[in-house]
Amino acid sequence: MRRMSSALLAVTLVGGAESAMPVADAAGQVWNGTYSLLRYAGEKTGTSLAARQPEPDFSDVYNFVTDCSSGTCVATVIDGPKPANPTLPLPPRYTWNGSTWVHIYEWQWDCYMGEGVPKAWNPARSVANYTPQADGSLRGSWRTDIYGGPCAGTVIMDVAAFPAG
Repeated sequence: MRRMSSALLAVTLVGGAESAMPVADAAGQVWNGTYSLLRYAGEKTGTSLAARQPEPDFSDVYNFVTDCSSGTCVATVIDGPKPANPTLPLPPRYTWNGSTWVHIYEWQWDCYMGEGVPKAWNPARSVANYTPQADGSLRGSWRTDIYGGPCAGTVIMDVAAFPAG
């Protein structure tokens, strides 16, 4: 298989004749364009105090581009709002595992302690999964394990991404 990096195309031999096939099709999937990512925070679950704190659902619009030139497809956020939490790794990158886009990252959870009380910061690990749907959206879950402090435990919420442009 040869790759044409500029067009992200792979050339394969089929029955003795060459035919072009997108690398992402060979590897799995692409996630390109503008998407509104919705986090269903109002319905979160888990063992952490944070899972029981009321919070509205929230969404932001991001622009994604997928690169499969390494043989593994990675969708990177190339434009969108910066997170309020400065410990989140940027830019977010989602790796295609053959059935879903996965973003795994280490950061500091900022545990809300009440109005006027400083937040408690503790190490956390998050895994977000987005699975493509037939309607063009992606759906999945976002799980965070918080290690220590008053918010120690898990926070799990459903997530979705919808084409926005």
